[in-house]
Order: sequence, then C-alpha cells, then structure tokens
Amino acid sequence: MSQSSKPPQPAPVPTSADVARLAGVSRATVSYVLNNAEAVRISEPTRRKVRRAAEELGYVPHAAARSLRAGHTRIVLLPTSHVPIGPLYSAFLNELQWSLRRLDYTVVQYGSLGLSGDEAARAWAELRPVAVISLGEITLSAHNVATLKRAGARAVITMGPVGVPGAHALVMDQSEVGARAVAHLVERGHRRIGVVVPEEEGMELFSTPRLEGARSVAGAEVEPLAMAYSEESAAALAARWRSLGLDAVFAYNDEYAMLLMRALLDEGLRVPEDVAVIGADDLLIGRLLRPRLSTVQIELPTGDHLAELVDRAVREPGEITQRHDLISAVAIRREST
Repeated sequence: MSQSSKPPQPAPVPTSADVARLAGVSRATVSYVLNNAEAVRISEPTRRKVRRAAEELGYVPHAAARSLRAGHTRIVLLPTSHVPIGPLYSAFLNELQWSLRRLDYTVVQYGSLGLSGDEAARAWAELRPVAVISLGEITLSAHNVATLKRAGARAVITMGPVGVPGAHALVMDQSEVGARAVAHLVERGHRRIGVVVPEEEGMELFSTPRLEGARSVAGAEVEPLAMAYSEESAAALAARWRSLGLDAVFAYNDEYAMLLMRALLDEGLRVPEDVAVIGADDLLIGRLLRPRLSTVQIELPTGDHLAELVDRAVREPGEITQRHDLISAVAIRREST
C-alpha cells in the first residue's frame, strides 16, 4: 500500500536576522538601512551590502512592525476619483503620488464609490492612515475628521471649494474659472453666452461653481446647457444651436469644448464668427485644432509642494494654517474667440 507523498512545505519567510547574517552586520543596521533612517550615519558600501542581501533573500520589511516602532503608519490614503477629472488634474495627482513616495510615504488609493461621509471615514480609518487627502467627492463633516484622527490620522486634507472644520483645507475655487471664461467672452463683445454643464454624475463638484462664476460676470446673459461627453450629445446640442439665440459658449473644459466645436462646425456654424468657443485647462491638443481653442489656463500647485505640505502636517499637525488657496486662472485668447 503506497503512502501518499506530502505536499512540499513552503519556504520559510526571510527575516531581518537572516539579512543581518548574510550582510555581516547587526539587525539594527539592517533596520536603519531598509527603513531609510536619516538620523543614523551608515556608509554607502554598508548600505549597498544590506540591500543586496535583502534582495538575494527576498526580504521585505514588515509594515505593521515598522508602524509599531514609529507609533504611526506611513500610509497616505487617497480616495480614487469616480468621475472624469481631466488630464490636468490627473497629471497633478500623479505628480503628488510620486512626490509622496519620494518622501517615504505609501500612497494607498481607496475605491469609495457609493460611500457616505460616515461610511467612508470608518472604512478609511480601518487602514490607520497617517494622512488622508480627500478630493471632495465625498462630503466630510467635522465628525468624520475626528473619527479619522482618533484612528491615528495626523492630518486630514480636503480639496474642494470649501473647508471642513478640523481639516486642512486646500481650496480650489472653481468659480474663478467660469468667471474668467465669461469675462473674456464679454470683452470680445458677446452677451448671450451658453455654459455647458456636463450631464455625467459627480461632475457638479466642478461644474456648479464654474456656472456660478459665469453668472457673476456683469453684462452677460448666461444660459446653462446640459451636454454629455459624447458625439451624439454634442451633435444634438449643435443641431438646436440656432434656435437658442446664443453667440458664444464656455464649454466647461477643453475636452467638452473640442467636442462641441467639432459638432458646431459640422452643423455649418462658423467659429468664432457665428459662435465663439472657450474651454478650460489649456490642453496641448486645443492648440493643435483649427481654429485654435481659446481656454482658461489653470495654475495648480506642483505635486512636490502639496506633498511637502502633507509631510509638514504629519510632522507638525498644529503648525500650518488651515486654509491654502490652490488655484488661479487666466483666460488665453486664441482663434476660437
């Protein structure tokens, strides 16, 4: 009667002691090197030797143990966006993540679609992040901020049009974008101005203040125009354009502007003679169109700047001011207006 063979046993998980033996150094030295400790001076040859030993053994430091030693994690939680935020903001967020990594933080993106503020705060708190950067899609309250801080978050940073008590507010006033766009059109002699309002769910975070800013411009009669980001929706709007009595449009951003401008031209309307068109974000492709697209250039802080602010908030929670204005805008005139 044959005896069934036993399944192979998994290889033991390498430890810092194994790395220390292979590199010929102490476990403390291994910890200093692999945790990038700056307070201890270790020669570069020793650092290389430790890293080679860790790579040979496949050793990776234990994040939980590291957190216990430090008293907090190095996790910066970044809820993922569930609305299209455009190339400008995507590039900004990518740069932010790289900058945080260079400062030795671990950026964790968290899918928060469908969560309320209370649900999101509890879910995020379970990961014990040292900081949370909320993009504003989920409305947080002072109670939510307190929940996160009780769980160990040293900084809660909100990005959006308004601040939240207890959090560092990175205020991005989108109304200035709409005001600059429509003021530019008024200066060009236009009065009856359409403002595209995207139909996509969640876009109101940006579109509502942009519309409010457009309405604040003296001398402009503003007409909101619902449009989805699709050729069919743009064509339907262009087909009824002549009946609207509008002579210009602020099309929310460059992507919607390019879509609508193409539909207007296909409908036989001239740009800018019949309809002046302006977008926002100053995307390169808008400069390659004919006619070249007028736009609102938005100046955002660099990812390095915001990452350094997060780092300061973590190290010195009470030392930075609670409000930071992060957006400025200027209209750029090109051929479409």
